[in-house]
Amino acid sequence: MKVLVPVKRVIDYNVKVRVKGDGTGVDLANVKMSMNPFDEIAVEEAIRLKEKGAVEEIVVVSIGVKQSQETLRTALAMGADRAILITAADDVHNDIEPLAVAKLLKAVIDEEQPGLVLCGKQAIDNDMNATGQMLSALLGWSQATFASEVAIEGDSAVVKREVDGGMQSIKVKMPAVISVDLRLNEPRYASLPNIMKAKKKPLDEKTPADYGVDVAPRLEIVKTSEPAERQAGIMVGSVEELVDKLKNEAGVI
Repeated sequence: MKVLVPVKRVIDYNVKVRVKGDGTGVDLANVKMSMNPFDEIAVEEAIRLKEKGAVEEIVVVSIGVKQSQETLRTALAMGADRAILITAADDVHNDIEPLAVAKLLKAVIDEEQPGLVLCGKQAIDNDMNATGQMLSALLGWSQATFASEVAIEGDSAVVKREVDGGMQSIKVKMPAVISVDLRLNEPRYASLPNIMKAKKKPLDEKTPADYGVDVAPRLEIVKTSEPAERQAGIMVGSVEELVDKLKNEAGVI
C-alpha cells in the first residue's frame, strides 16, 4: 500500500510571532521555518506503518513556495521515499487556502492512487483544521479526524480518537483520509546518514497549472493585530471582597 502525507512549511513553533507594524500580516523576515508539527507526526506514523510491513511506499507532498523543498527534504531524511513540491506561491506571505490545497491534493491522489492519506489535523500558522475534511469530501473517501492511535486491519483502519467525553474508537474502510493529533507518536530525529541520502531521493516539482487548479485567494485579510495584553492581577483581603469583585467587577457570578 502507498501512503501520501501532505506537509506544510510554517514558522517554527518555538518562535514568538511578531505582527507587522502596519497590521498587514505576520513578519517573516529572518524567522526560522520548519515542518508543521502535526504533519511531522503524520510522517512518523507513515514510517512506523512501513516498518510494520503495512506500507510499501511513502510519498510526501508540499504546496507553497519554493523554499518548501527544505521541509520535503526533512521528511525524506526521516524515512519518506519520494517527494512532490507544488510551487503555488512566489511570496512567503501568501498562504494557499485549504480548499485550493485540497483540490491540488486530490489531483495528486488521482495520479498516485495511494491507499491512505495521513495528514496533520491542522497547521499551526492559520489553525483552520479544514484541509483533511475537504479532501475527504472531494475524494468521496472515508475519514477519521484527530487520531491518537492508528492500526491497519486488512482493508480497514481502526482509529482511536479523543472526544469531549473520553476516547472513541472507529473503523473506516480504506482508502481513507486520517488527520492526526499530538498524542499519536513522537517524531524521530533524522540521522546524518539519512540527511545525506535524502539529497538523492526523487523530488518532483509541479505547478497548480499542471493540475488545472486555480489557487487565487477567496479570502482577504483585513487586519492582523497582537492579542490584548493580559491585565495584572490583584490581591484581595478576604473571601467577601473576592466574591464582591467577581460579582460586581468581573460579572462571572
